[in-house]
Amino acid sequence: MLSAPMLPASGVLDGATHLFPVRVYYEDTDAGGIVYHANYLHFAERARSECLRLLGWPFERLRAETGRAWVVRRAQIDFRLAAKLDDALIVETTVGQMTRAAIELRQIVRRAATILVELRLQLVLVTSAGQLSRIPPMLLDAFKPIFEAAASVFDTPPVPPVPEVPEPGGLSSR
Repeated sequence: MLSAPMLPASGVLDGATHLFPVRVYYEDTDAGGIVYHANYLHFAERARSECLRLLGWPFERLRAETGRAWVVRRAQIDFRLAAKLDDALIVETTVGQMTRAAIELRQIVRRAATILVELRLQLVLVTSAGQLSRIPPMLLDAFKPIFEAAASVFDTPPVPPVPEVPEPGGLSSR
């Protein structure tokens, strides 16, 4: 696997996976230098945008040629460990199940080999009027190379949650 500093700004397609580099800046963190939880969604969105660009379908082309846009219908996020100020991260995006109406993605945010956050998303297309739309054949074709390479990715269950740590002295937080 390539490290974050070696990847181009748009990332790379590596078989079934798009690898996208992210550097954690001061604006991404809270007062303690830890990445604010909502910013992982920003990192994942940037990675998806660049993946689509590398597949030949950046958002503006999609809107101009089809009048449609991708929206997140469902998101499942498992926060495992925190990223910190100045960390070099990689966002891995893999296409899972794909139907005529939706695409499921798995996105993993890593620091080196350590998984920090796992996202499982369902994307759908909507028209400019906000109506759900089928995915046109040319978009399905664009995803085929990485979809076929990723056939087994979603056979893996989600990463199990980190068990709760009891408060000191065995007291609960209730």
